[in-house]
This record gives sequence, structure tokens and C-alpha cells, in this order.
Amino acid sequence: MGIAALVLGLVGIVLGLFVVLFWIAWLPALLAVIFGGVALSQVKKGVAANKAMAVSGLVLGVLGLLLAMATGVVAVVAVKKVADRAHAKVERERESAEAAEKARHLAFGEPYTFDNGLKVTVAKPEPFVPDEFANGHAKGNKAVQITVTVVNTGPERVSVETGLPDVNDANGASAELVIDGSGRQKVITGYVLPGRTVVGKYAFSLPPDAADRIEVEFTPDAEEWPDAYWSGTTS
Repeated sequence: MGIAALVLGLVGIVLGLFVVLFWIAWLPALLAVIFGGVALSQVKKGVAANKAMAVSGLVLGVLGLLLAMATGVVAVVAVKKVADRAHAKVERERESAEAAEKARHLAFGEPYTFDNGLKVTVAKPEPFVPDEFANGHAKGNKAVQITVTVVNTGPERVSVETGLPDVNDANGASAELVIDGSGRQKVITGYVLPGRTVVGKYAFSLPPDAADRIEVEFTPDAEEWPDAYWSGTTS
């Protein structure tokens, strides 16, 4: 019993030194305490003479239990710190995403700069009178002109891959693009050189019951950059 207590006490101490093994270190340490106690009882009865081993095993068992508890606390604290850091990172990313999403929603006349250096501004809609050959405008609808200004604030030329805005009426439905032969419409395409400004003009037709307010979506490249949104009244 004394030998078993000594061996198990040593095993408990060794396992307790490793944070990842604290959860099994308590078992040999506890057995060392039990066997050490039994061994001391046998020594007192005179049926055993290895008192030193029994005492050593008992002491090592107690130390092993304390060490297992200490390493357990360390492991719990370490895991909590890792979890807290992960949670904080997720929270920062969520707040950053929310801030980025909020920054992409603007009022007419406010500029938004995309990560490629293109600063885009959508002006407040102006009335538009389609000619008699207009396409996409139903009788009784309200036509408005959308002006998109793009400035290249970066040091290199940038291509505008998506030069056509999307317009939603007050009900959230997509508005019809108006095309006529007046030449007033202009689609932004191609490269914008550093420091240069390009302007696009587009006409859209709105149903009379949803023409008081619109939202304009625009991005220079739908595959690279999420849309920015401009909204407001049409009058």
C-alpha cells in the first residue's frame, strides 16, 4: 500500500503539472491519499514497516489534488480569456460591419467613397419630361432624372463596370428605366482617370402612388463592391 501510494502520488504530481491533463491528475492523487492512509493504518497495527513511503505517498497525493485544482483553475481562466477574446473579436467585426452598412446609406447630395477610390454622389432627383418616343414610361407616371457624379480620388485609373443605378420607388418596387431619343441620358462606362470627374444622367418612371420618395442604388463594380444607397423625396 505504501509503495502504491508513493507511485500514485508521483503520477498525480506529474500529471498535475500539465494544464491539459489536470482533469485526470486528481484520480491517482486521490488514490495515493487513500492508499497512504491505509498504509499508515497498517503501520500502526504493526503489519507493515514502510511508514516513510506511506507518509510520502499521502503527502504527494494531497499535493497532487491541490495541484490538479490549481491547474484546473488556470485552465478555466485560460479558456475564458480565449472565449472572451473570440467574443470581443466577433463583436468588433459585427460593429464594424454595422458601421460600414450604415455608412453606405446616405441622403441625396452626400458623397460616398468606395474602397477603390471612386467618390460617388447622387444628386436630388429632378423632373424629367420624356419625349414622344420614350420607352419605359407609362402614361400618368412621374418621370425623374437621376444624376450620378463619380470622382476618382485615387492615384490610378479605375474602371466603372456597373455604370447603371437601380431605383426603387416608395413601395420598394424597381422603377422602370426611361430611354428616349433626346440624348439627355448618359451612362458611365470605361475608366475614370486620377483626379477626373464623370457624370451619368438617367431617367426613371415612377407610378403615381409611389412617386414621392425613392432610393437609388449604385456601385462602380457589383462583383467587387456592395451597393451604396441614396434616398429622399422627389419633390
